[in-house]
Amino acid sequence: MLPLRRKSCAALLLLAATALALAPRPGLAESASQIDQDVKQSLDKLYAESPEAKELSTQAKAILVFPRIVKAGLLLGGQYGDGGLVKGGKMDGYYNSTAVSYGLQAGVQWFGYAMFMMNDEAVQYLEESDGWEVGSGPSVVVWDQGAAGSMTSTSLKDDIYVFFFDQKGLMAGLGLQGTKITKISP
Repeated sequence: MLPLRRKSCAALLLLAATALALAPRPGLAESASQIDQDVKQSLDKLYAESPEAKELSTQAKAILVFPRIVKAGLLLGGQYGDGGLVKGGKMDGYYNSTAVSYGLQAGVQWFGYAMFMMNDEAVQYLEESDGWEVGSGPSVVVWDQGAAGSMTSTSLKDDIYVFFFDQKGLMAGLGLQGTKITKISP
Protein backbone atom coordinates (compact mmCIF):
# COMPACT_ATOMS: atom_id res chain seq x y z
CA MET A 1 0.00 0.00 0.00
CA LEU A 2 1.33 3.46 -0.94
CA PRO A 3 2.11 5.91 1.86
CA LEU A 4 -0.29 8.87 2.20
CA ARG A 5 2.21 11.33 0.66
CA ARG A 6 2.59 9.23 -2.51
CA LYS A 7 -1.18 8.85 -2.77
CA SER A 8 -1.57 12.62 -2.57
CA CYS A 9 1.05 13.16 -5.28
CA ALA A 10 -0.56 10.51 -7.48
CA ALA A 11 -3.98 12.12 -7.00
CA LEU A 12 -2.60 15.55 -7.91
CA LEU A 13 -0.92 14.18 -11.04
CA LEU A 14 -4.14 12.42 -12.05
CA LEU A 15 -6.08 15.65 -11.49
CA ALA A 16 -3.60 17.62 -13.63
CA ALA A 17 -3.69 15.07 -16.44
CA THR A 18 -7.49 15.05 -16.41
CA ALA A 19 -7.68 18.86 -16.43
CA LEU A 20 -5.27 19.11 -19.35
CA ALA A 21 -7.05 16.37 -21.28
CA LEU A 22 -10.45 18.04 -20.86
CA ALA A 23 -9.22 21.61 -21.44
CA PRO A 24 -10.15 23.33 -24.69
CA ARG A 25 -7.21 23.29 -27.08
CA PRO A 26 -5.94 26.80 -27.81
CA GLY A 27 -4.03 25.78 -30.93
CA LEU A 28 -2.90 28.38 -33.39
CA ALA A 29 -5.37 30.63 -35.13
CA GLU A 30 -6.53 29.22 -38.43
CA SER A 31 -6.01 32.44 -40.33
CA ALA A 32 -5.75 36.20 -40.15
CA SER A 33 -9.42 36.45 -41.15
CA GLN A 34 -10.39 34.24 -38.18
CA ILE A 35 -8.43 36.46 -35.78
CA ASP A 36 -10.05 39.55 -37.38
CA GLN A 37 -13.52 38.09 -36.83
CA ASP A 38 -12.79 37.01 -33.23
CA VAL A 39 -11.30 40.43 -32.34
CA LYS A 40 -14.30 42.30 -33.79
CA GLN A 41 -16.82 40.08 -31.97
CA SER A 42 -14.89 40.42 -28.70
CA LEU A 43 -14.74 44.21 -28.92
CA ASP A 44 -18.44 44.46 -29.81
CA LYS A 45 -19.34 42.32 -26.79
CA LEU A 46 -16.97 44.23 -24.47
CA TYR A 47 -18.42 47.59 -25.60
CA ALA A 48 -21.97 46.32 -25.06
CA GLU A 49 -21.11 45.20 -21.51
CA SER A 50 -18.83 48.10 -20.54
CA PRO A 51 -19.67 51.67 -21.58
CA GLU A 52 -16.34 52.66 -20.00
CA ALA A 53 -14.42 50.47 -22.46
CA LYS A 54 -16.38 51.99 -25.37
CA GLU A 55 -15.56 55.50 -24.12
CA LEU A 56 -11.90 54.59 -23.65
CA SER A 57 -11.75 53.29 -27.24
CA THR A 58 -12.42 56.81 -28.54
CA GLN A 59 -9.25 58.07 -26.86
CA ALA A 60 -6.96 55.07 -27.37
CA LYS A 61 -4.24 55.16 -30.03
CA ALA A 62 -4.56 51.38 -30.51
CA ILE A 63 -6.27 48.39 -28.89
CA LEU A 64 -4.57 44.99 -28.57
CA VAL A 65 -7.25 42.30 -28.21
CA PHE A 66 -6.80 38.66 -27.23
CA PRO A 67 -10.28 37.08 -27.65
CA ARG A 68 -9.42 33.76 -26.00
CA ILE A 69 -6.56 32.92 -23.67
CA VAL A 70 -6.46 29.39 -22.25
CA LYS A 71 -4.71 28.88 -18.91
CA ALA A 72 -4.04 25.58 -17.14
CA GLY A 73 -1.87 24.69 -14.21
CA LEU A 74 -1.02 22.53 -11.28
CA LEU A 75 1.83 24.21 -9.38
CA LEU A 76 3.41 24.97 -12.79
CA GLY A 77 1.04 26.64 -15.24
CA GLY A 78 0.91 28.13 -18.68
CA GLN A 79 -1.37 30.15 -20.89
CA TYR A 80 -1.62 30.98 -24.60
CA GLY A 81 -3.78 32.90 -27.08
CA ASP A 82 -3.68 34.77 -30.38
CA GLY A 83 -4.97 38.29 -30.97
CA GLY A 84 -4.77 41.41 -33.05
CA LEU A 85 -3.86 45.08 -32.84
CA VAL A 86 -6.61 47.48 -33.92
CA LYS A 87 -5.40 50.92 -34.94
CA GLY A 88 -7.65 53.54 -36.51
CA GLY A 89 -10.51 51.03 -36.59
CA LYS A 90 -8.54 48.54 -38.73
CA MET A 91 -6.43 45.48 -38.00
CA ASP A 92 -2.76 46.50 -37.92
CA GLY A 93 -0.94 43.35 -36.80
CA TYR A 94 -1.22 39.99 -35.10
CA TYR A 95 0.22 38.90 -31.77
CA ASN A 96 0.28 36.00 -29.36
CA SER A 97 0.28 36.09 -25.60
CA THR A 98 2.12 33.41 -23.64
CA ALA A 99 2.79 33.09 -19.97
CA VAL A 100 4.19 30.70 -17.44
CA SER A 101 3.49 30.75 -13.75
CA TYR A 102 4.67 28.94 -10.68
CA GLY A 103 3.04 28.76 -7.31
CA LEU A 104 0.12 27.36 -5.41
CA GLN A 105 -2.38 26.94 -8.28
CA ALA A 106 -4.65 24.33 -9.84
CA GLY A 107 -7.27 24.36 -12.57
CA VAL A 108 -8.18 25.38 -16.10
CA GLN A 109 -9.75 28.63 -17.27
CA TRP A 110 -10.15 30.72 -20.39
CA PHE A 111 -10.73 34.42 -20.79
CA GLY A 112 -10.10 37.33 -23.12
CA TYR A 113 -8.58 40.73 -22.60
CA ALA A 114 -8.20 44.05 -24.39
CA MET A 115 -5.29 46.45 -23.83
CA PHE A 116 -6.18 50.08 -24.61
CA MET A 117 -2.94 51.87 -25.53
CA MET A 118 -3.39 55.52 -24.71
CA ASN A 119 -0.30 57.11 -26.27
CA ASP A 120 2.04 56.72 -29.23
CA GLU A 121 4.91 55.63 -26.96
CA ALA A 122 2.97 52.56 -25.73
CA VAL A 123 2.10 51.56 -29.31
CA GLN A 124 5.68 52.14 -30.47
CA TYR A 125 7.04 50.05 -27.60
CA LEU A 126 4.78 47.15 -28.61
CA GLU A 127 5.63 47.41 -32.31
CA GLU A 128 9.39 47.78 -31.88
CA SER A 129 10.07 45.37 -29.03
CA ASP A 130 11.19 41.83 -29.71
CA GLY A 131 8.54 40.28 -27.52
CA TRP A 132 7.06 42.56 -24.89
CA GLU A 133 6.88 41.37 -21.31
CA VAL A 134 3.98 42.83 -19.37
CA GLY A 135 5.39 44.52 -16.30
CA SER A 136 8.51 45.80 -18.05
CA GLY A 137 7.85 48.83 -20.17
CA PRO A 138 4.79 51.10 -20.30
CA SER A 139 2.64 51.40 -17.18
CA VAL A 140 -0.29 48.98 -17.27
CA VAL A 141 -3.50 49.37 -15.24
CA VAL A 142 -6.06 46.56 -14.93
CA TRP A 143 -9.42 48.30 -15.00
CA ASP A 144 -12.12 47.00 -12.67
CA GLN A 145 -15.81 47.89 -12.48
CA GLY A 146 -15.39 50.20 -9.48
CA ALA A 147 -12.60 52.23 -11.03
CA ALA A 148 -14.32 52.35 -14.42
CA GLY A 149 -17.28 54.13 -12.86
CA SER A 150 -15.06 57.08 -11.87
CA MET A 151 -13.20 57.38 -15.19
CA THR A 152 -12.76 60.90 -16.54
CA SER A 153 -10.47 62.34 -19.19
CA THR A 154 -8.32 63.89 -16.45
CA SER A 155 -8.01 60.60 -14.51
CA LEU A 156 -6.58 58.76 -17.54
CA LYS A 157 -2.86 59.19 -16.98
CA ASP A 158 -1.41 55.73 -17.58
CA ASP A 159 -0.04 54.23 -20.81
CA ILE A 160 -2.28 51.16 -21.06
CA TYR A 161 -5.62 50.11 -19.57
CA VAL A 162 -6.66 46.43 -19.58
CA PHE A 163 -10.19 45.03 -19.52
CA PHE A 164 -10.77 41.28 -18.98
CA PHE A 165 -13.88 39.58 -20.38
CA ASP A 166 -15.54 36.17 -20.94
CA GLN A 167 -13.91 34.49 -17.94
CA LYS A 168 -14.87 30.81 -17.68
CA GLY A 169 -13.51 27.74 -15.93
CA LEU A 170 -11.97 27.36 -12.52
CA MET A 171 -8.46 28.35 -11.53
CA ALA A 172 -7.51 28.74 -7.91
CA GLY A 173 -4.33 29.73 -6.18
CA LEU A 174 -1.55 32.20 -5.86
CA GLY A 175 1.54 32.48 -7.98
CA LEU A 176 4.07 34.55 -9.89
CA GLN A 177 3.44 35.11 -13.56
CA GLY A 178 5.13 36.77 -16.50
CA THR A 179 3.27 37.38 -19.76
CA LYS A 180 5.07 37.85 -23.07
CA ILE A 181 3.39 39.39 -26.12
CA THR A 182 5.05 38.67 -29.48
CA LYS A 183 4.21 39.71 -33.06
CA ILE A 184 3.21 36.79 -35.31
CA SER A 185 2.35 36.12 -38.96
CA PRO A 186 -0.77 33.93 -39.07
